[in-house]
Amino acid sequence: LTSGFQNISHQSVSTRYPFTFSKMAEEGALYKVSILLDGYGYTDEENRYRANGTSTLITGPNNRIIVDTGSPRDKQRLLDKLKHLGHAPEEVNFVVCTHGHIDHVGNLNLFPNAVQMVSHDILQEQDYYADLPENFDKGTPYCIDGETVQVISTPGHTFSDVSVVVRSTDYGTVIVCGDLFEHEDDENVWEEYSECPEKHKESRAKVLELADWVIPGHGKMFKVNQPKR
Repeated sequence: LTSGFQNISHQSVSTRYPFTFSKMAEEGALYKVSILLDGYGYTDEENRYRANGTSTLITGPNNRIIVDTGSPRDKQRLLDKLKHLGHAPEEVNFVVCTHGHIDHVGNLNLFPNAVQMVSHDILQEQDYYADLPENFDKGTPYCIDGETVQVISTPGHTFSDVSVVVRSTDYGTVIVCGDLFEHEDDENVWEEYSECPEKHKESRAKVLELADWVIPGHGKMFKVNQPKR
């Protein structure tokens, strides 16, 4: 798994809005994962790179969690899509930003009641900062909902990147990983934007070992087909 994709097959899944990934209404499933903003990244006709981050809503028992909040210009689109899915920003109780780049942290002020986690910083309420678990960098997860929803350390794109792991009895494990993967076909695009390529490779391999589905930072959700554990 030196590149993260060797000997692994995966297939695209359309993310037509509103895309949801769950059988929440069926017995056994606890969480639903919905795409609020479709991330993208491309070079335009003037050779400028244009990009915006994916924003994801995770809903389950007593939890409304948003992973990455887009750029500041996404405010109204984010609010409109959240409303379309039947939720108000005040209902969101947890926001996780996978890293601190502006296209992933642009609208934190929209969620006044949420615990806010930006990479390794956790703002619990107003000016109260909470601590990460001891040995977070060595694999101890930050638990939002026991073993069902966890935040794990996945450094590489930045030194303090994190990913959100959502476990479902119906679909296995979904991981929202920010720019650890730019998009599905990102075999080497990530290298140009990586602060630590060696750790980045390790984190990509880790996510592919854990995940059944991956939500990347700038592309469509994709399925990972590989032997597990």
